[in-house]
Amino acid sequence: MQYQIHGEPMPVVICNLNPGESMISEAGAMSWMTPNMQMQTSGGGAGKMFGRMFSGESLFQNVYTAQSGPGMIAFASSFPGSIRAFEISPSHSIICQKKAFLASTAGVELSVHFQKKLGAGFFGGEGFIMQRLSGSGIAFIEIDGSTMEYNLAPGQQLVIDTGYLAMMDDSVQLDVQAVRGVKNVLFGGESLFNTVVTGPGRVLLQTMPMSSFVGAISSLMPNRK
Repeated sequence: MQYQIHGEPMPVVICNLNPGESMISEAGAMSWMTPNMQMQTSGGGAGKMFGRMFSGESLFQNVYTAQSGPGMIAFASSFPGSIRAFEISPSHSIICQKKAFLASTAGVELSVHFQKKLGAGFFGGEGFIMQRLSGSGIAFIEIDGSTMEYNLAPGQQLVIDTGYLAMMDDSVQLDVQAVRGVKNVLFGGESLFNTVVTGPGRVLLQTMPMSSFVGAISSLMPNRK
């Protein structure tokens, strides 16, 4: 499979497949394709279906396979931002925000990832549940806004405001940290809790979380009584 990513801030990934190669996507993610791409909808079992539901995705996935020759299929982003490709292997899984998964080659598995610490689940900004991408292949994820990437050394930490964490290697640890000081909490204008990630591993941040975008638009809308 060969791919190209075009068109930020509303990007699309165009995948060119050899005969017999397949792509997996969530329901409704396909934008356009050649006529010889055959679609099959699959749940993959009750456990996987409910795991995807809890991680913010649909119960079913679509599998697109190139039949009788090479095929092409495109997956467009649902929100202004970027699409990033990641190599997934048995020794390298990644953890993403909810609804980040866009598409992947057939060997990648999408599952639910629960935060190990209860505090991280309720206050870490990404919610108690995130997405884990494992297996083997190439995965494409959506990131809100522009992307900043940091490679953390062992023990190196980064403090992140709520919602700005888009992706991290599974070797990175996530916890939360309460904002200190009564004045800071009451008048600082920030969240009550910050997300703290600890290396080693790669961390990707997004500059415009969807929640912040919706809040900014809502503040400009006239009040109707």
